[in-house]
Amino acid sequence: MKEESNKKVQYIGGMCSAIPVILGFVPVGIAYAIMARQAGFTILQTCTMSLAVFAGASQMMAVGMYVQGASIFAMILATFILNLRHLIMSVCVVNRMRKDSTGIKLLAAFGVTDESFAIFTTQKTEKCSAVYFLGLITVTYTSWNVGTLIGAVASDFLPVNITASLGIALYAMFIGILVPNLTKNWRLGVLVVLTAVCNSILTQFMESSWALIASTLVCAFIGVFFVDLESDTDSLYGNVCLNFSRCIYRGCRKTDYRNCRRICRRYSGMA
Repeated sequence: MKEESNKKVQYIGGMCSAIPVILGFVPVGIAYAIMARQAGFTILQTCTMSLAVFAGASQMMAVGMYVQGASIFAMILATFILNLRHLIMSVCVVNRMRKDSTGIKLLAAFGVTDESFAIFTTQKTEKCSAVYFLGLITVTYTSWNVGTLIGAVASDFLPVNITASLGIALYAMFIGILVPNLTKNWRLGVLVVLTAVCNSILTQFMESSWALIASTLVCAFIGVFFVDLESDTDSLYGNVCLNFSRCIYRGCRKTDYRNCRRICRRYSGMA
C-alpha cells in the first residue's frame, strides 16, 4: 500500500514538473498541424503523425520535404539523422531505470524529447524513477497532441493570411535552437554556414531532399573534428558523453577509452 502511494506521488510529481513545457508544446503543435494541413494532410493524417512520431522538428521537416516531393525513404532517413541525439539521451534516461522491465524502458525511450530529458536528468537521484518519467511524458505527449488537434481543426477556420504566415514556423524553430548556441561557439556558426553552402551547391546536382541529407552527413562528420561543444561538468549531455563518443569513433588507446568510459558511466548514473 505504501509502495503504491509512493508511486502515485512520483507520477504526480513528474506531471507537475512538466507543466511549464505545455506553454511551448501546444503552440508549436498548432504550428506543425497548420503546416501539415497546408501541405495537403487530412486531420486524421496530421494527428496520427503526432501520435506515432512525437518529434516536433522532425515532423515539420518531414512536412517540408513532402511539399518538395521527397520520397518516403528520404524523409525517414532525414528524420533518423536529425534525431540521432536521442540515442545518447535515451541511454542516459533508461540507465536510471535499471530495475524496471524492458517494456517500461521502451515506453520511456519513446517519450524522450529535449525537454523531458532536461527535466529528468536535472532532478535529484531519488526522483529519477520510471514512474516519475512516465508522469512527465504523460503531460508532454498529451500537450503536443492537443496542440496538433487544435491546429488541425482550426486551420479550416483561420483566415488565409494567418495560416500562410505560420509557414515560417519551421525556420523560426531552427533559428530558436541555433542562435543561443551560436553566441557561445563561433565554430558552430562556421559549421552552420558551411552546411548551408554545401546544401546550396549539392542542390544544383541532385534533388533538394537528398542534398539536405548529404550536406547534413558531410558537415556533421566535419563537426566531429572541428567543433568543441562546451558545457557544465555536471551536464549529462555535455562534454563527458561527447568525448566518450569521440573516443569510440576515433579508436583511442585502451587507457584513454577506459578513462572516458569510466567518467561517462559516473555522470550518467551507471556507476
